[in-house]
Amino acid sequence: MAELLPQQRHQHILDELKRHGQVRVTDLAAQLGISEMTVRRDLGTLEAAGELVKVHGGATRQHSAASDEPGFSRKLSLQSAEKEAIARCAARLVSPGMTVGLNSGTTTFALARHLTGVDNLTVVTNSPRVADVFYAADTADGPTQTVLLTGGVRTPSDALVGPLALGALAQLNVDLFFMGVHGVRADRGFSTPNLLEAQVCHAFLASAARTAVLADHAKWGMTGLGVIAPLDAADLYVTDDQLPATALEQLRESVTDVIVAD
Repeated sequence: MAELLPQQRHQHILDELKRHGQVRVTDLAAQLGISEMTVRRDLGTLEAAGELVKVHGGATRQHSAASDEPGFSRKLSLQSAEKEAIARCAARLVSPGMTVGLNSGTTTFALARHLTGVDNLTVVTNSPRVADVFYAADTADGPTQTVLLTGGVRTPSDALVGPLALGALAQLNVDLFFMGVHGVRADRGFSTPNLLEAQVCHAFLASAARTAVLADHAKWGMTGLGVIAPLDAADLYVTDDQLPATALEQLRESVTDVIVAD
């Protein structure tokens, strides 16, 4: 590659960041034919301009404030194809007669639509929208399913949180908890913008024999205000095929089973 002007290098870095969600200094140096020191200077310039966030060995996208909590409808339109692929893949983990937990989220909402045909399924959820999926599918001739909806105060993302939700979950055990998250980072684990929602996730984790995290590639590198748990709290991690290879490597160091949905 011919030597590029700083502005051209910066655009290349931003294009890679948009494509992969994160970049590595070593990869950029090889792609651009420049030294790693020059890459670091470029990353510093872009960080100062608010275009990215430098992390050890590279950079991630500039994200909104950690306490920013998007509404359910806004999130529903984001990465919808990836969420659908993840949901189809996750549904294969469920068998008749199981008790599963689903927290509130657009990916768990997508999963719920794939679970309405599973016989003798018991669903525990703090999401009125997830519960409504099963209620709408219930017919006199349909599968026998039980839905347990926790009480609580409703958040902007349509989750039920607070003492009532925590009290309900403390009395229950589930075979498999499907957890949707706002952000995933190797160093900070799973997170959510809402501290009360983080508490509910803690309660779900404590009640579950196994936990499967459902997260599309856009969640990688993002951070919410409330830390839920480190990566190794998940037994399974289901994501889509747009997640960068470097992120997959980091996940596989902590999570027993990482599943990539096409």
